[in-house]
Amino acid sequence: MFITFEGGEGTGKTTLIKRVYKALHKNHNVIMTREPGGSEIAEIIRDVILNPKNKAMTPRTEALLIAASRAQHLDDTILPAINEGKIVLCDRYLDSSLAYQAVARHLGFDFVLAINQYATEHMPNVTFYIDLEPEVGIARIAKRKKYDRLDQETIDYHHLVRQGYLEVLKKYPDRIILIDGTQSLDEISTFILKEIQKIL
Repeated sequence: MFITFEGGEGTGKTTLIKRVYKALHKNHNVIMTREPGGSEIAEIIRDVILNPKNKAMTPRTEALLIAASRAQHLDDTILPAINEGKIVLCDRYLDSSLAYQAVARHLGFDFVLAINQYATEHMPNVTFYIDLEPEVGIARIAKRKKYDRLDQETIDYHHLVRQGYLEVLKKYPDRIILIDGTQSLDEISTFILKEIQKIL
């Protein structure tokens, strides 16, 4: 089973995944991973993508690097785990590329889907999208020690990301579950676990 978690900056995805992993790990064979990254080479590509020094990176280069990282991640981590019957919990996947690069970077769905054809053959069973006003999310991460290149984007960019996610939600309504990000982490994690148990 392949489960992904999506949302803008500061929506609490990483914390939620850890909570869900801890709960599922008691009775299931489960792994936790992330994008970009999730395997040795994919993490090296992640460092290039998110390094604040790389301000000259073009939108197309960013999208292609993320697609390359995803291909490596699929081969190294996701597909082997699925083939072994494990539950895979992933912090971001293709929907992030559609929101961040297709919409917010104005590259379009066709381009981003085309360069991610390999990934689109292995879509998640379910995706939890945590929706939150960008101002709230950015305020939450203001004190982060590691402030990456995407964190430093303008608030207008983050509004475009949210708009992108809402467009992706319309594109895949049967797979993506919308969650109100203003709820507490306890409320959200309880809801997610109930939804996963229904599928299991």
